[in-house]
Amino acid sequence: MLLSAYRQGIFPWFSEGDPVLWWSPDPRFVIEPGEVHVSRSMARVLRKGTFQLTLDRDFEGVIERCASTARPGQPGTWITRDMQQAYRRLHRLGYAHSCEAWREGELVGGVYGVALGRIFFGESMFSHVSNASKAALIGLCRFLDRHAYHLFDAQLYTPHVERMGGHPLDRADFLRRLRRALGDPTMRGDWSLLPFPEHQTERVSTGNHCPQ
Repeated sequence: MLLSAYRQGIFPWFSEGDPVLWWSPDPRFVIEPGEVHVSRSMARVLRKGTFQLTLDRDFEGVIERCASTARPGQPGTWITRDMQQAYRRLHRLGYAHSCEAWREGELVGGVYGVALGRIFFGESMFSHVSNASKAALIGLCRFLDRHAYHLFDAQLYTPHVERMGGHPLDRADFLRRLRRALGDPTMRGDWSLLPFPEHQTERVSTGNHCPQ
């Protein structure tokens, strides 16, 4: 059901105890992977190697921290236990992926979502230290750009994503671009097996299924 919804430009968003609610906002908020904004201060952080970035090294850790990290103005999380199980299953099937930011061996930031065709549907991110989620998002967008992804779908407006280069896209335009992106093959599998272009990253293989 989740894969079918994403293919139609629909995503789930609800709280524990609520019925499952599905959304297709107008406008949609997106990032062009090749145009992710890197500020001068963030560029210095990346050059210094403050964070080690990895793909699919700790999907479980990322989704758990996204679900448990307190967010200003939000009393809880939409990432319920059932939804965590659903995305873990998508990860095992090779559709859901994470980008992790590590500092001194500790997971301090990350982002996860679902890839279909050449579009990445970003679901959530977290940061336990300053700039960690930014580093993970920049690394992921550069990886997506290297593999000719059309869009990073941020779904809804947030000031954080806007500062990273996010912009609104009319729903009709989004759905047109979605159809084009779905015409390309899905990079299904363990992304830790793929080269990560960032010079400060370490590629760590944790899965036993190969990218397709």
